[in-house]
Amino acid sequence: MYKSKAEIEIIGVNPFVFVPAEILQQIFKQAGKDKGHIPINGTINTKPYKQTLVKYGGEWRLYINTTILKNSPKRIGETVEITVSFDTESRAIAPPESFVKALSENEGAKAVFDNLTASRKLEIVRYLSRLKTEEILEKNIKRAINFLLGKERFVGRDKP
Repeated sequence: MYKSKAEIEIIGVNPFVFVPAEILQQIFKQAGKDKGHIPINGTINTKPYKQTLVKYGGEWRLYINTTILKNSPKRIGETVEITVSFDTESRAIAPPESFVKALSENEGAKAVFDNLTASRKLEIVRYLSRLKTEEILEKNIKRAINFLLGKERFVGRDKP
């Protein structure tokens, strides 16, 4: 766990802090990469967070949403204490078993799903995995299959 102090800044509507270069180098070493999204965890003013480091505009930033720090958009200029660690815990989201079964029963939909980009697959799986009741899940699995078959919109998207 690496500790530092950082000033909250804003880009667009997104509050963030810069992570010091020496900490970034250690995180990159642990992650085995210095590109793409890098999963991290730690604390901001002792409140735990789980987040992703993102490079934007040539700079690595730790974005601070309101679940991490209450009223973060109103706290621009405030100095906070941060701790940062590379997060080795898997962030994979398992698709609901009923969705896997529905794909296995529909070769056309499965073929389309298998050829989607990783981010589009994740978008569908994440949406389905967050549904609360079995009834709503089944309804949305049918919609997802129809979407994959080009028959209807799903999660705000036109045909794949």
